[in-house]
Amino acid sequence: MLAASGLGRYARVLGPGLITGAADDDPSGIATYSIAGAQFGLQLLWTAWLTWPLMAAVQMMCARIGMVTGRGLGEVFKRKFPRNVVVGFSCALFAANTVNIAADLSGMASAAQMLTGISSRIVIPVLGAGIAVALVRCRYELIVSILKWLVLSLFAYVATAFLVHPHWAEVGRATFFPPLPSGGAIWQAIVALLGTTISPYLFYWQSAQEVEEQNARGGPRIPRRHSAIQGKLFDRMLDVGAGTLLSNLIMFFVILTAGLTLNRQGIHDIETSRQAAEALRPLAGELAAGLYALAIIAVGLLAIPTLAGSAGYAFCETFNWPRGLDKKLSQATGFYTVILLSVGLGIGGNFFGINPMRFLFWSAVINGVLAPFLLAGILLVAGDVSLMKGEPSSGLNRATVAVATLAMFAAAIAMFYGAAVGNA
Repeated sequence: MLAASGLGRYARVLGPGLITGAADDDPSGIATYSIAGAQFGLQLLWTAWLTWPLMAAVQMMCARIGMVTGRGLGEVFKRKFPRNVVVGFSCALFAANTVNIAADLSGMASAAQMLTGISSRIVIPVLGAGIAVALVRCRYELIVSILKWLVLSLFAYVATAFLVHPHWAEVGRATFFPPLPSGGAIWQAIVALLGTTISPYLFYWQSAQEVEEQNARGGPRIPRRHSAIQGKLFDRMLDVGAGTLLSNLIMFFVILTAGLTLNRQGIHDIETSRQAAEALRPLAGELAAGLYALAIIAVGLLAIPTLAGSAGYAFCETFNWPRGLDKKLSQATGFYTVILLSVGLGIGGNFFGINPMRFLFWSAVINGVLAPFLLAGILLVAGDVSLMKGEPSSGLNRATVAVATLAMFAAAIAMFYGAAVGNA
């Protein structure tokens, strides 16, 4: 009985952290992991376990900011930085998220075409419009409930990895004793992996959902939040820990699957998610290919609301517009306009003849370059005793996020340096 009640309590605390972590494995992420595995085999498996504590620390810091201040990241940034800087962050996030939405829709449509035979040019606007309508018409509680169930689709990638029968001793060596990265191409892949794991849109979404969660549950008003914060922070640590562990577990298994199938067969360049899934057919079987394709569609349905929603929160927090998925269109016109515009531009971006897989990959690279600048700002906010109402992030949390920030700056510099030397 005690075990059952403990599990019930744990299930109840799962929410923003689980959804945020799972949304990290969007079609852009799956494509990036697949490209990394196809190009470099098992060489980059180590990034899955190394990025887990970094991702968890970043999400926990953003969660703490939302819970303690009762405000989203954009609104808190306004109290710390010049307005032009905050507006710049919001515009950059909107641009990156729109590219990401376009990339995710492309990946979903390509996978759907493989499974159903329906042209991607039909699937893309149908999927995009359906997601946009759901975000506008559905209440916050229903959206969260649907997103929680979609998290289960990620386990398809775990099943797919086992279907290729890996040699675990070899996998262990590659994971914990990898060769040192060398060359611009592998550093570009590392930047993309960091960008799709520690993604800017997740920072805004996590903090905003803490505020939404409090509002949905009729939580204490902002001046009283800090008095009961410790118990809630422990619950959120469990939530964030579960979400980030799941995210990085999936990252590990997708790289593993691609490395053991595509790379071993000399398939290093994949242009669509459909091509990646179809390449698995002769190598791992029909079931593996089908699971891969089906999960791409499901994770896109999980991720695109997070991408569009985070752009809406960022703009509305910056300009002090009414916002929230619990509000009607007439109550938060600006919020839903940003969401609809982001999805609409994402749909339109798929009709310019851009290579879909490169689209997915480069959206991750953009995130990898933008993220460390945002992390530097988050670190300054999280350590501000006044802004954080006497509840700043711990020294360990700030140190871990500082490591993530420096690592992302270093990877981006190494990528640009490698590209410059390669083109010289």
